[in-house]
Amino acid sequence: MDHLIRPRLGVNVDHIATIRQARGTRYPDPVAAAHLAEAAGADQITVHLREDRRHIQDRDVRVLRETVQTRLNLEMGATEEMLEIALATRPDMITLVPEKREERTTEGGLDVARDITRLEDYIGRLKASGAHISLFIDPEDAQLEASAELGADAIELHTGDYCDAADPMGNRAEGGHQNRRGELLRLMQAARRGRELGLLVAAGHGLDYKNVLAVSAIEEIEEFNIGHSIIARASLVGLERAVREMIVALETGRSHLRETL
Repeated sequence: MDHLIRPRLGVNVDHIATIRQARGTRYPDPVAAAHLAEAAGADQITVHLREDRRHIQDRDVRVLRETVQTRLNLEMGATEEMLEIALATRPDMITLVPEKREERTTEGGLDVARDITRLEDYIGRLKASGAHISLFIDPEDAQLEASAELGADAIELHTGDYCDAADPMGNRAEGGHQNRRGELLRLMQAARRGRELGLLVAAGHGLDYKNVLAVSAIEEIEEFNIGHSIIARASLVGLERAVREMIVALETGRSHLRETL
C-alpha cells in the first residue's frame, strides 16, 4: 500500500488576477495569493499568461518567479512571444496549451498529433529554459504517443469532458452529453498509458471538491492543477482554508484507492 504517490496540488491563481483586472486596480495580487496557497500546503503555483492578458500580466510572472517557494508552472500558447518570455523567466515547468481569444476558458487539449512537426521545433527551443515541459492534451492514445515522441516530460490530461458529463445517476452538469463513468474510464486508461510511456501524468480543468474525488483515486495521476473552484471557494471561506480543503479532497480520493489494495 505504501507505494501510492501522494497527489500533489498545483493552485492556479489566474482568477485572483481576473478580479483585479475587472477594476484595473493593484489588488487583489496573485503574488500574495500564491504565498497564501503555499502556506496552506500547495505544491505548485500555476498561472496562464494569455495572449490578450485578460488576467495574469507579465509583471505577475516575473515577480512569481522570484517569490514562489515551491514550483512555478507557466501555462502558455506555443507562440514566439511566449517563447521569449519563457526563456527570460525560466519557470520550473511550462505547460503548452491551446488558446483562442474568444474562448472563456481553455476548451479541449492541444492537438499534438496533428501539430507534431511545429511543436518538435518549438519544444526543442523551449528546452533552453531549463523547465520541465508538459503538454495539455485530451485523454487519447494518439495524443499520448505524440507527446512521448516529442520528448515531453509530462502531460496534463484535460478533465473537462469528465466534469461536464452526466454522473452515473443521470444528473447532468451544464453542457453534459456523455456518461461520467465512461469519461472516467478514458482518464484511467490514458493515465496508465502515460505512465507506461514514461511521462509524469497530471490532470486539470473543471475539477471541484466533489468530482475530483474519483479522479484523485487514479493512482497514475501524480499532480492536479486546479483554479476556479478553489478561488470560488476562497471568496467565501478564505484562500488558505479553500486550499486545505482541496488537499483533503485529493487525499480522500487517493485513500479510497488505498483501501481497495
